[in-house]
Amino acid sequence: MPITHRLVPPRMVIFARDIQNITGRSERTARLLLQRIRKANGKKAGQFVSVAEFCQYTALPEAEVRVYLEY
Repeated sequence: MPITHRLVPPRMVIFARDIQNITGRSERTARLLLQRIRKANGKKAGQFVSVAEFCQYTALPEAEVRVYLEY
């Protein structure tokens, strides 16, 4: 019987810990950046920030950011 592998799609959401890994900044600075991105996109406090929104705000290439999100 062949072994099948389930492909996991790339994440759509970015978290403060991801921003810490990408930028080397502190947790607090990463959380503040997420707040600024939410405000710029008209989102409320509990709503997620997508990788695309993060890349658009920071002008970082999405392909390079996604490398940091792979586990």
